[in-house]
Amino acid sequence: MPDTMPDWMPVLLLSQDNQALPPVPGELPSSTATPSGANTTAVAPGTGGAPASPFGGEMITLFVVLMVAMLVFSYVGQRRDRKKREALINAIKKHDRVQTIGGVIGSVVEIKPDTVVLKVDESSNTRITFARSAIQQVLTVSAEPAAAKAD
Repeated sequence: MPDTMPDWMPVLLLSQDNQALPPVPGELPSSTATPSGANTTAVAPGTGGAPASPFGGEMITLFVVLMVAMLVFSYVGQRRDRKKREALINAIKKHDRVQTIGGVIGSVVEIKPDTVVLKVDESSNTRITFARSAIQQVLTVSAEPAAAKAD
């Protein structure tokens, strides 16, 4: 390994706790060295001698405020979606055409407290029972009064 480094190669030197930096190859050593016992850390004015934080004390406060805001917005959004879904499930009535989370499309024949019976095929009169929570969306809403008059 060569003693000198080429001019094009960058040099990264790190120093900790008042240690003198070694001279860069090709440069003369600095004559302004600090005494080995001197403290050269930066001190923020008005802090009573405490070293300055590289990001400041406001960084942690800002981070905490942003995290709290993110959690609040997330909770409010989930709550709104949950209320909308509850309203959709509670508004289901006979003869509504619905789609389940599995993709099955049918019209509501019977509604029980926890389940819904769907008629999925008119020709063979196929009926399938689903949990009410399995209803994903209402495709068409039935017109109850018109259906009652037709019967």
